[in-house]
Amino acid sequence: MTAKTNRQKADQDPAQWMPPNPDAQCRYIAEWTATKLRWGLSADQAEADALKVFAEACETTVVHYTPAS
Repeated sequence: MTAKTNRQKADQDPAQWMPPNPDAQCRYIAEWTATKLRWGLSADQAEADALKVFAEACETTVVHYTPAS
């Protein structure tokens, strides 16, 4: 991710921002989800809905995470 893209993202969740490159979207969703799972963080309804929509195009993507101690 470039610095410009990172600035555009700021603190927005996947309901508000996705990487402009479609090839990066599945990895972004997987990493976002892994972070939420690792730290036991919740997702609001808009975020959960967006993740479901984008995940449909990522059927071969597997989310790997280790729960935080």
